[in-house]
Amino acid sequence: MESAHSQEQAAPAAFATFARFVLFGGGVGVASSLAVAALASWIPWALANALITVVSTLLATELHGRFTFGGGRATWRQHAQSAGSAAIAYAVTCAAMLLLQQLVAAPGAVLEQVVYLSASAFAGVARFTLLRLVVFARSRSQAAPTGGTALPVQAAVTRTAAPAGPAVLCHAA
Repeated sequence: MESAHSQEQAAPAAFATFARFVLFGGGVGVASSLAVAALASWIPWALANALITVVSTLLATELHGRFTFGGGRATWRQHAQSAGSAAIAYAVTCAAMLLLQQLVAAPGAVLEQVVYLSASAFAGVARFTLLRLVVFARSRSQAAPTGGTALPVQAAVTRTAAPAGPAVLCHAA
């Protein structure tokens, strides 16, 4: 009964987490595109894009660590893993566009947008999954309060545990 209740709560929690991921990631993405355009008026576009990409990845990772996945400040390891997942997402979108160029001689703007946005959506869902299950999983499990099933199990263990002597403990080890 308790596990069915936990599963019912897990789906809305995952949806809410994904909504925050889209909100923060999308917000940083929109701000980044404006920042690249502004900075590119002073320095070469490629340099502006590289600088803003680094800053926006750091900012988005920090926001995801604090608000999306609720684990507090992101560690340097989480920043590195998040940057790696962002690089993979970038490679996926580039590969999709290169494949389109190989398959269609002169794709129209609508087809390019469909392919790019589809690849971005796929990469975004994969990145969310990776961040949730790997990058921020440890901090979320450490920050989460003890659930309803952990205390009764622990209490049952302490009630039923019998004192053991050194010989029994060594044998168990």
